[in-house]
Amino acid sequence: MASVNTNYGALVALQSLNQTGRDLEQVQQRINTGLKVSSAKDNGAVFAIAEGQRARVASLGAVMDGIDRATSVIDVGLSAGEAIGDILKQLKEKGVAAQATDLSDDQRAALQADFNALRNQIDQIANAATFNGSNLVNGTNVGGSSTFNVMTTDIGGSSGAYALTGGTLLAGTDPLSVHGNLEDASGGLDFSTAAQLRFSITSTDGSETTTLNVDLSSTDTVQQFIDSVASQTSGRVTVEYDEETGDLSLHSNEAFTVGYYVSDTLTDDGGVFGAGAAGTAMTGAPGAAATNQLTVTGFDFTLGATGQALENLTSSLNISTASGAAAAVTAIDDALVNLNRDLATMGAQAKALEVQKTFLGKLSDSIEAGIGNLVDADLAKESARLQALQVKQQLGAQALSIANQAPSIVLSFFR
Repeated sequence: MASVNTNYGALVALQSLNQTGRDLEQVQQRINTGLKVSSAKDNGAVFAIAEGQRARVASLGAVMDGIDRATSVIDVGLSAGEAIGDILKQLKEKGVAAQATDLSDDQRAALQADFNALRNQIDQIANAATFNGSNLVNGTNVGGSSTFNVMTTDIGGSSGAYALTGGTLLAGTDPLSVHGNLEDASGGLDFSTAAQLRFSITSTDGSETTTLNVDLSSTDTVQQFIDSVASQTSGRVTVEYDEETGDLSLHSNEAFTVGYYVSDTLTDDGGVFGAGAAGTAMTGAPGAAATNQLTVTGFDFTLGATGQALENLTSSLNISTASGAAAAVTAIDDALVNLNRDLATMGAQAKALEVQKTFLGKLSDSIEAGIGNLVDADLAKESARLQALQVKQQLGAQALSIANQAPSIVLSFFR
């Protein structure tokens, strides 16, 4: 039907042209911002995820800044400790020299003056080793305490794995039957009948509880028992055995109970697998919450600090006599040993922070890469699409023009 009131072809052409215009606007937006998701309007779910991860990257940056500050505090402390160590070596040199018996009074007085001058520099160095108000070597540290905490991650600690500690066993290569608290004549566990551990494991979301059985054999070694638990629970429960203490412990990332069964009867396990009595299954307890902080320990390298490295290095040391010099050398040797021990501890703390910062840097880079995968636009693809849409827009305009001319054919009917 030919009509001048309704031009369906023009309506379709106009809709197509408008859609092309919207697509073109979207492509231009992506090219301008470099993002395929620049606002919640583009893709609400992806935008929310990306914003959350951007906040995490910012948090990690703050944590790394804190680690940098703590590392600087430790580095300053280490520098001061090394300087104090150099002074102790010079003091020892003076003390050894003063042990000679052929020195005149004037020579001994000169050695004593040098000794006193060097010794008095120690407190000055220790008190000057401050960075950002923190000092690790004069006994004050942050907030006047002996330690301070450094954030090592932006995420708070969560509960650790569930664990159950049992009794003490012998060497892991011994058969279970030779362990006095497993099988003996005085009431240990009896493997002459069908014996097994029965685990009841609840999934992390609490939706499902599974029962798994681990058979026990008197011919198994402790190591074979460990392997059996891991294999027969598909790794959901593991066993740790401490060769030094002989302690046996069961671990799982899921809540669990375990019972010792003989011929399908819950039986007293003698405290071997946990503190379970007859008729009572043992429950794995959740571990302590993981920490997201590292405690940095400081020391006091000032003269005569009680319980510290230089405790015996006091103003009473006198090298004006050979015997006094020998006593001073002994005190200096003790101070050097203790100082080097404390410096090793501080160095280990600095190394731990360095390792953590390296990890956080890699983690931050990975998160940023993940954000890019979610929201970054493929500019090569968008460039090709831009050209296609520009051509399509021109063709759409031509099509709309042609469609608008269609009703004019009606005039030919009236000639």
